[in-house]
Amino acid sequence: MVSLSVIQSSNASISKELPSGLVAVFVGATSGIGRATILKLAKYVQQPRFYFVGRSQSAADEILDQLHQINPDGRYEFIKADASLLSVVDMVCETIRKKETHIDILFQSQGTLDVSTETSERLPLIMALSYYSRMRFIANLLPWLQRSSLGRVVTVLAGTKEGPVNPTDIPGKKVLPWKARGHLCSMITLTLERSSELAPGVSFVHNYPGFVATPLAKSMKGATGAVMRSVFWFTGLFSTKVYVSLDETGERHCFLATSSRFSSKTQSGGLLGGTEVAIGSDGAVGSGVYIVDEVCESGDANVQNVLSGIRRDGIHQKIWEHLQNEFLRVTGKSAIQ
Repeated sequence: MVSLSVIQSSNASISKELPSGLVAVFVGATSGIGRATILKLAKYVQQPRFYFVGRSQSAADEILDQLHQINPDGRYEFIKADASLLSVVDMVCETIRKKETHIDILFQSQGTLDVSTETSERLPLIMALSYYSRMRFIANLLPWLQRSSLGRVVTVLAGTKEGPVNPTDIPGKKVLPWKARGHLCSMITLTLERSSELAPGVSFVHNYPGFVATPLAKSMKGATGAVMRSVFWFTGLFSTKVYVSLDETGERHCFLATSSRFSSKTQSGGLLGGTEVAIGSDGAVGSGVYIVDEVCESGDANVQNVLSGIRRDGIHQKIWEHLQNEFLRVTGKSAIQ
């Protein structure tokens, strides 16, 4: 366990140790963990330049007021957009890329537990937000992240909860509810590993935040939603170690976004903050891709063995091919140029 005091000490040194003008992109920051993190990070960064993407203008206006109160020297821009649509993700990324020469942090927490809705691009909404749009943001912004000395991607879902992937149903349309989380988490982590191969100077963190009071459960609809709520409640009840406040989760996610405990393969960007470099998703120290739990500890040997088996069977390559095929089907290209 990385103690909260160690994390707070590391975060307090951000203004002294990291350069001013840090550029961060937040997707899903108008509520919950994303909101807690952007507000907390604004407290620590000198002259930040933050972009945050969401659908609610009223929520964004409230956050903008808070950001200017917390750090009036920062520049903050809300981009109103539906991040479930890959075509919209492309437009958002193009807007940001035109305004910045580099990006230091990409923080993604967009999601839903609505398992019944399909987007206009013929993707299940839950997968569109939790997987496809997140990987599209990474694909589009990776060249800009490579230009940063920090270069950090944080995706908030359920790192350390990886499970088997059905190679005949990569989209997970027929995966049983109690197996869906493990299936999706492995897809995310293995795709991050492939992204790290393409950009070894960028580090990637997939984390499980623990039980945090957020509006996410409200997105589950109907009878299916009731079943899903029960599954998540029971699995969470018997697996979670701690209940995390929004204030603490903001601190911990700032740490994930800035600490060199989670350094890339080729550089130790960020703040070490009195902690050792973490064990990566492949079991190697400092491998550049990290799966961490609610107390910022790396996944254990059991989850590493699960991922190893998926790689050994070549399923990770099928996941990557599926993603590229969906990118091409929806947008006509693997990433914006």
